[in-house]
Amino acid sequence: MKKASASAGPSSEAKGSAAPKTVDEYLATVPEPARSTLNKVRAAIRSVVPADATEVISYRIPAFQYKGILVWFAAFSDHCSLFPTASVIKAFKKELKDYLISKGTIQFPVDQPTRRPGKENGEGAHRRDGRQEAVTNNGQG
Repeated sequence: MKKASASAGPSSEAKGSAAPKTVDEYLATVPEPARSTLNKVRAAIRSVVPADATEVISYRIPAFQYKGILVWFAAFSDHCSLFPTASVIKAFKKELKDYLISKGTIQFPVDQPTRRPGKENGEGAHRRDGRQEAVTNNGQG
């Protein structure tokens, strides 16, 4: 897995603290149990994205990038969120019925990472070969 440098986002002055430059720096600032949850989410994402995908910081939160941003993830005071884009949420809406979702966000408790949609029914969301467009190409192709 390649690691890329941080991409442009809001200035650190706007938030009052230095913006993390790497995913590891971001995770180091996250308290437990959210840090462990995000590490599990990170590993799950890494297992499904193309091998050439890179980890970046985008909008001050971790993301995976491959021909554009694939997915963001972050911790908040009372929940963790996965931001996989609206096309992914639409594609897996039925599987996500137990989560608080919005057009582009899946929220889950800080101590419970999400399961991978499609894994249990063989839909292919877990493939690394690019054949599942909703996972590897934001549903664009």
